[in-house]
Amino acid sequence: MNRSSAFALRAICSSFVVATSFIACCVFAAAFALPFGEWTRVSPTPILSPQGDGFESAGIFNPTVVKKDGEFVMLYRAQDRNGTSSLGYATSKDGVDFTKRATPVMTAEAPYEKGGGVEDPRLQKFGDTYYLTYTGYNNVDGSGPRQKDAQLCLATSKDLIHWDRKGVILPAYKGTWNTNWTKSGAIVPEKINGKYWMYYLGDARGPNPQMGLASSDDLLHWTDALDHPVLGNRTGKFDARVVEPGPAPVVTADGIFLIYNGAGEDGVYATGWALFDKNDPAKVITRADAPIFSPTLEWEKVGQVPNVIFVEGMVREANRWLFYYGGADKYIGVASAPALRAVK
Repeated sequence: MNRSSAFALRAICSSFVVATSFIACCVFAAAFALPFGEWTRVSPTPILSPQGDGFESAGIFNPTVVKKDGEFVMLYRAQDRNGTSSLGYATSKDGVDFTKRATPVMTAEAPYEKGGGVEDPRLQKFGDTYYLTYTGYNNVDGSGPRQKDAQLCLATSKDLIHWDRKGVILPAYKGTWNTNWTKSGAIVPEKINGKYWMYYLGDARGPNPQMGLASSDDLLHWTDALDHPVLGNRTGKFDARVVEPGPAPVVTADGIFLIYNGAGEDGVYATGWALFDKNDPAKVITRADAPIFSPTLEWEKVGQVPNVIFVEGMVREANRWLFYYGGADKYIGVASAPALRAVK
């Protein structure tokens, strides 16, 4: 076989492999079934709303929820009338009627939380330790334009009340593709290939925030796993402007399943999902073509930021899933869906 024939054969074989992989991926995507059924609102009104003149007077939104000792425990973003955020704490027996703690469990203390405070919690548990990712917002003397920056931070706890700050884990303005703010860390619940993995929000050089992927050997020190977003924006879709991780993902037989929050050109925030390879968290298998949950009620459309459903909490309970979300950056709602498939 001469050189040109060998080259042609290699090209044909390569094309065949690519085409076969593409067809297999399409077949899998068509066959993939979500682990839950259709979402329905558990309550037509918010389950928690702002009140008083203190730390939660302007907004109560973007909650994360876990089960602990038979109770639902919620950490939520509370905002006062000065725009400073802290983390509130509430518990529930049934996952719907919550009783709030009178004082927050985390307030702005660190230099990277100056002025803006602590925002948008997400939880994951390893052993007897809870890992809290949150946004530290410094709007006083931050490193960015107009002296503002938002950075992805980490804290740990044994009881969900007393928190030990571990600092900024993905600094703003120091990434490769994510050259502005960092936010929204959703940690995969198990090690893969000897590492821990986390999906997060990064601001690229362009105007649209996208989803990144980071890895860690010890859950405390994180680095970008890629030099590009792992899940990008799509023109004309519900996630054309923003692709932001929601609750911590779950691992299913099909892969790593992640709920995410997308925003379109119209500024409406709605709920999507993505499935990643469980042996390669950087490999996208398939993702939602359309949102599965969108703002329709008045309190989801009118608030501090209009037309926002922002899911950050997800709990499996008996034969259903419960999804906790912020409405219009002011209220907290909950939706449920029947459980259809097992997860780890």
